[in-house]
Amino acid sequence: MLTATLEKIETIEKAEQLAQMILQSETAENYRLCYKLLYTTPGTKEKISRFSRLKEQYEEVQRFGRYHPEYSRVMKEVREAKREMDLDDHVTAFRVAENELQELLDEISVLIGHSVSEGIKVPTGNPFFASSCGGGCGSGCGCSA
Repeated sequence: MLTATLEKIETIEKAEQLAQMILQSETAENYRLCYKLLYTTPGTKEKISRFSRLKEQYEEVQRFGRYHPEYSRVMKEVREAKREMDLDDHVTAFRVAENELQELLDEISVLIGHSVSEGIKVPTGNPFFASSCGGGCGSGCGCSA
């Protein structure tokens, strides 16, 4: 019984060390920097705020669909605001950083899972890690990955 407890403590300590390594990684630091710039750069912050406000109007209009009197205007403004926001350099950099961090976490998850057993299914959402069934290891398709 004592051995199992010591193994658990050792596993928890190693997991905490891994978490600290991830937090201190260049990828995580880049993510935090891009996130900060996203909400502290005035122009970018305004584009995000504008899109959020219009998204609320969009949701209201969607309740009635094409029959809503403001449907065309709101749909056009939402598309324009989204495009403007998507083309912002800070938004683009954040999305790249977000994807890089997700890829790092996916790789670590797969390594940990497969170190226990090759039969462990690890949901990553990344086609790189997907099996031959095309749904990824967490999709429940009965793959043999």
